[in-house]
Amino acid sequence: MSNFIPQHGGYRNLLSYQRSEIIFDATVYFTARFFKSRDRTIDQMVQAARSGKQNIAEASMASGTSKEMEIKLTNVARASQEELLIDYCDFLRSNQLIEWTKDHPYAKRVTTLCRGENVSYDTFRKGIEHQDPEISANVVICLIKLTTFLLRKQIQRLEQDFLKNGGLRERMTQARLASRKPTKTTNRPN
Repeated sequence: MSNFIPQHGGYRNLLSYQRSEIIFDATVYFTARFFKSRDRTIDQMVQAARSGKQNIAEASMASGTSKEMEIKLTNVARASQEELLIDYCDFLRSNQLIEWTKDHPYAKRVTTLCRGENVSYDTFRKGIEHQDPEISANVVICLIKLTTFLLRKQIQRLEQDFLKNGGLRERMTQARLASRKPTKTTNRPN
């Protein structure tokens, strides 16, 4: 056991990261289109969307040496998505627009699209860039809710992995002890 730092990174393969990237791009578009250019909410929403995405990447990169940091940063990503969700819900409420329920036909369509392969911004472009801000906001809300679900499941998996495999200190101790064990030598006749 000479390599005690496991492979890490690979965040671009995580569905949570892929969806958070779509949410970031959608938020940049949404705020530029539906807010006045001097509205401070623009920066707050874009930063929350960015934080959601960036913390997933940072957690993945830190995972090799700190499971604690990986779990904390993944939870920060989830909290940032929740903050962003509240901003979108506030937008709908303050403009007397309706938030879709999970049973709304369009919400079901977004969920179905999320399950597809090679999902990207283009998958949701028609909804995100819709001229009706109610549709646009609700598409992003659906994406955020699905992403926070993925992040919650990811955190649960990280907790279970830690309980099963431990962290860096345990692996370092095991590697050090393994390196001290004498190697078996074959006895040669004299």
